[in-house]
Amino acid sequence: MKLQEVMAALEAKGSESVKQLWLKHGAREPFFGVKIGDLKPIAKKLKGGQALALELYATGNGDAQYLAGLIADGRQMTARQLQSWANTAAWDMISGTIVPWVASEHPEGQALALQWIESKHPQVAHSGWKTLGALVTIRPDEELPVKTFAALLDRVARTLRAAPDNTRLAMNYFVIACGTYSAVLGAKAIATARAMGRVEADLGDTGCRIPDAEAYIMKCRRGAPVAPKRRTLRC
Repeated sequence: MKLQEVMAALEAKGSESVKQLWLKHGAREPFFGVKIGDLKPIAKKLKGGQALALELYATGNGDAQYLAGLIADGRQMTARQLQSWANTAAWDMISGTIVPWVASEHPEGQALALQWIESKHPQVAHSGWKTLGALVTIRPDEELPVKTFAALLDRVARTLRAAPDNTRLAMNYFVIACGTYSAVLGAKAIATARAMGRVEADLGDTGCRIPDAEAYIMKCRRGAPVAPKRRTLRC
């Protein structure tokens, strides 16, 4: 399928009710309002279409960008392409889901994420913290820069309350990932969760709740000292 055909298919799957739901969660135009469940059959047909994934993302359409993340292989992307995706994410679901998916697959994803968390643009910083959390989730502890990540946990405890809402949520995710999936960072993540307390942010007119980091870590461990690493963040 070519770009125009895919965009037409997305538009046909768009729903006003879904669009209104995404708007409540912070989505911005342009987008059609396609259910994620309706994106997956399309993605299955386009799997491996790396060039098409880049074209879809470049449209700036939120549905197209999510679909791009479903079919793209982050290992095949260049650092420049990953940076472009972080810079041009349509809204928080893209910056916090799609960008970390592909960045965590790339050899330079960690270096990029450490740059992104320093960005003055909240959406890029959001991608950075979510990518770091993704890396803790999927990479063996011996491949992680443990001292750097431990210092970042200290930074979260110091700076979280002054961070923008979406960055604050991503920092909370990073703490949860460290506490859930890393044996060497787990205890420090629990201490960080206690130091930062309950995280608050404006979630708009939604029923979403921000997980308490310590309680969520314990829930995800399911009684084990640490949860097993995941093969991928994709779902």
